[in-house]
Amino acid sequence: MISRADAERLDLDDPLAPFRDEFLIPDDEVVYLDGNSLGRTPKATVERLKRVVETEWAADLITSWSHWLDMPRRVGDRMGAIIGSRPGEVAVHDNTTLNIYQAVHMALGLRPDRKVLSVAADDFPSDRYVVEGIANDLGLSVRPLVPNMPLNDVAVVVRSVIDYRTAEMADVAGFTARAREAGALVVWDLSHAAGAVEFDVHALGVELAIGCSYKFLNGGPGAPAWTYVHADLQTKVNQPIQGWFAQKDQFAMERPFEPHDDIRRVLLGTPHMLSLVATEEGIALSARAGMPAIAAKGRALTEFALSIVDDLGLRSSTPRDAHRRGCHVAVHHADAANLVDRLTREHKVIADVRPPDIVRLGLSPLTTRFTDVWDGLHALRTLL
Repeated sequence: MISRADAERLDLDDPLAPFRDEFLIPDDEVVYLDGNSLGRTPKATVERLKRVVETEWAADLITSWSHWLDMPRRVGDRMGAIIGSRPGEVAVHDNTTLNIYQAVHMALGLRPDRKVLSVAADDFPSDRYVVEGIANDLGLSVRPLVPNMPLNDVAVVVRSVIDYRTAEMADVAGFTARAREAGALVVWDLSHAAGAVEFDVHALGVELAIGCSYKFLNGGPGAPAWTYVHADLQTKVNQPIQGWFAQKDQFAMERPFEPHDDIRRVLLGTPHMLSLVATEEGIALSARAGMPAIAAKGRALTEFALSIVDDLGLRSSTPRDAHRRGCHVAVHHADAANLVDRLTREHKVIADVRPPDIVRLGLSPLTTRFTDVWDGLHALRTLL
């Protein structure tokens, strides 16, 4: 049996352990296993927000827009360290749902002769809802994505890189290549991948992607999402919502809409600057730690968790191959919702539930300790 002493030794040998001290953690006894839903608060974010509020907003007032205006693109460039994008290929803006909506419309514009959209019936709800809504609006059909399904008449596929329940990772390169050969475009959702696993949009052949920044990137509640558009597509795509931040001559108010020829084409209206600077700090922290180190610890944490799951006789659907899973572990039990509630009330363990029967344990490499994993799973076992 794995002991807590084993977990303590792993924590002592963890090269990322010092990063935990860079986060505000008011109660060190709380076992937080839900960082894949909302990441912890970086100390640098608190200091940055204080400076922006007191100096850039309160003192400098509207003159701060001289350096705020291009923040969506500048913060987007920082995503290169996280997802392998190049400068000018990512904008940080708006939210995940809106960005999916934009990306699907952009992809549809590149496949005007096709009338079929596809998304898995069990993909994340927002992804499915957006696809269904667009299909209803445009008179298109939605075909549930299943393994080895022909894509020869499909215009756009929306697919998550990592399953939000089981943490299973898709074969991004293989599926993208198969879709391209069939003439379909793929919009990849990296919400559970960015900041958790190593990812290289160019090496994998990805042309369009979106993702959030409040999970493993620790951008804060309601932090803006991001959109990646391969440089070769940026002058070819049109998005459905024409906002003034996408306009070439932004302050020539009387001119017709003429969008930028770069990633700014995906922008809409005025960005939420406080959330955007918080997101920048979260991204910067992950970039400093380095995605190879973050991904390696994520694999180690999930491997350790699955070993304890086996020791305790629990059941998990999370893949055993470390390179086929993200940074959370699914434990199945018929009374999952009640167990998650009791974990918080009785043991100060914060986890998540995904119906119908999953206790989901999010293991965020920059803040989760191996002792947290041991304590959380043993607390769960005591409730059973």
